[in-house]
Amino acid sequence: MNGRQNIQQDKPIDVEHSYAKGLEEYLSGGGESALRSAYEIGRTALGDGIGVLDIAAIHHDALASVLQRMSGSAALEQDFDRAKEFFSESLSPYEMTHRGFREAILALRQLNETLENEIKRIAHTVHDEAGQLLVAARLAMSGLAQEVSPSLRERLQEVSTILDQMENHLRRLSHELRPTMLDDLGLLPALQFLVDGISKRSELTIGIQSSLKVRYAPKIETALYRIVQEALTNVTKHARARNVKIRLTCVVKNLHCRIRDDGVGFDVSTVLSQREQKGLGLVGIRERLNAVGGTLQIDSEPGRGTELLVRIPVEK
Repeated sequence: MNGRQNIQQDKPIDVEHSYAKGLEEYLSGGGESALRSAYEIGRTALGDGIGVLDIAAIHHDALASVLQRMSGSAALEQDFDRAKEFFSESLSPYEMTHRGFREAILALRQLNETLENEIKRIAHTVHDEAGQLLVAARLAMSGLAQEVSPSLRERLQEVSTILDQMENHLRRLSHELRPTMLDDLGLLPALQFLVDGISKRSELTIGIQSSLKVRYAPKIETALYRIVQEALTNVTKHARARNVKIRLTCVVKNLHCRIRDDGVGFDVSTVLSQREQKGLGLVGIRERLNAVGGTLQIDSEPGRGTELLVRIPVEK
């Protein structure tokens, strides 16, 4: 009833009138042009934000009214069949939109999988091939150190120290690109490694609580890892927070992840209405959630921090 009442406050009279008129014309023997009007009515209703259930209610009211006036008709069963055809045609725009949405989601999932595979390849290249080159450089320097003066030997030691730092940076970069720990050990160890690194670099205190007991599909774990990674990047860039709490739970076949910081917060409605999501990294988070059928809830106020609630449907 509430949804119906909301629509009646917008543009229901035009839609209901057009629907009743078009349906009666079609039942009275109207041809293709009358049926085509159903499609146009559906497009108008879709554009006005009128839902499928409301269209069904409009159809019911219009059909009851038309059949009441045509109650003496001997072809009542045929009228019902034609009314069904008219109703189906009015829902065609909804079906086309839904189909387009499903195809877009499928394409997004395939794109994410392709990107993750490419990221995985790059991460392994950085870790393995670059690591091998650093080992070769160290061996060459070790052999050279035996043939040079003590002063030059000290300089070579300085270069060796720089190579050690480079190896550490490459190892961290490789992990953040695609943590092998995520594949081998699962979501929680990978997240713990991630937050440890971010805590050291940003001086954030990040805590993780988890009641998860099982592994989930790789695409689910990867999506959630990337979402937490993006959220923590947002905190370090924008929130001016000192503490972050991450909580992972599974509630009725839905994986929940709450990410709460004690930073400056923001006005959610203003940010979303001004299309500033990109600056806060919300676009990337939503795209990853769309690819796995998840949702994002944002709770924030200026001066009171921010909480993100991520829900992802899962099958264990």
